[in-house]
Amino acid sequence: MPLEPVISVKETVAAILYNSVAKLSVRTGDRNVIFKLLAVAGLFGALISGHASRVLKKAPPHLSLQVAGDPAGAICRHIEIAEHVPLTRVAMHLTFHDDFNDYPLADGQWTSHYAGGAAWPDARYWGGDGSDFKRKTSANGEQQIYVDSRYAGRGSTPLGLDPFKVKDGVLSIVATRTPPEFKPVLFDNEYISGILTTQNSFAQKYGYFEIRAKVPVGNGVWPAFWLLANDGGWPPELDVMEGRGEEPGAIAMTTHWRHPDTQKIESCEENFTVATAPSEFHNYGALWERDRITYFIDRKPVADIKVPVGFDDPMYMIINLAMGAKWFKGVGFVDAESPDQVAFQIDRVSVYQIDSY
Repeated sequence: MPLEPVISVKETVAAILYNSVAKLSVRTGDRNVIFKLLAVAGLFGALISGHASRVLKKAPPHLSLQVAGDPAGAICRHIEIAEHVPLTRVAMHLTFHDDFNDYPLADGQWTSHYAGGAAWPDARYWGGDGSDFKRKTSANGEQQIYVDSRYAGRGSTPLGLDPFKVKDGVLSIVATRTPPEFKPVLFDNEYISGILTTQNSFAQKYGYFEIRAKVPVGNGVWPAFWLLANDGGWPPELDVMEGRGEEPGAIAMTTHWRHPDTQKIESCEENFTVATAPSEFHNYGALWERDRITYFIDRKPVADIKVPVGFDDPMYMIINLAMGAKWFKGVGFVDAESPDQVAFQIDRVSVYQIDSY
């Protein structure tokens, strides 16, 4: 896959130290992270190895992106550079990075279900009647259940179903038709699939959130990378990237908020076509500033909107591959033409904070 320009050894060291400290700050006491910090300090020469340079070519410690220089509007708009929109630059530094060289659930950075509140016991995530509550969004009409190797469904014994595969630094979230023998214990869902969230492990107010991924296609296929408020409220919601499985190359980028007077949910959606999205890795990102949200494809600004009311709390990230949708155009319900197995391939996820903040 194409890599970005090589950076200096000095920047490489800074990036690894910065990223390690960022991880440590959200999981104080994690011995594995502390060992990584010690290794960085003691093995400077190893930082110029092929593995380290590969990672950091793709996630530089500092990033500068162009945004529109005119005031953002209350309604989202396409940004056409050819129309001579005035541009300005925003400088940022790396605060989170996962290149998926390791299994995503190995270090506690990601969780494989939606988080609950204080009254939701941890055991309810792993099995028994009602344990599916945090493993799908039924209101969307989804027809999958999000599993992991520990999940027991209606039972008490883990089923050993694992939708997460890692190979050559690429994470695949794999959705598969539910084997008939597992359907009763998996609440009769048509598919098993996976979700990853950073709620309670990493959240950030403002900054740039980016995924590099291939966007799968097929009837009922609904991959997404999105943000929710870490306080558990909804909205606000930023949909950095959603794929429409029945429309190969179709990408939706959406802002959701609650109108302060009517209390109705408002949404502003911009749509794009990336012809090679199913076959090639592309970068999809959203830059959240105090006064503007800008969406990016391959680090080029493509849409923006004035920050609506309610974007007050840090936001965490979600990556998921849903199957079936009641409301989202271009996905639809699964049928006989839906793939028996489909993968959402993710090369990396990176987050940056704005230097001036």
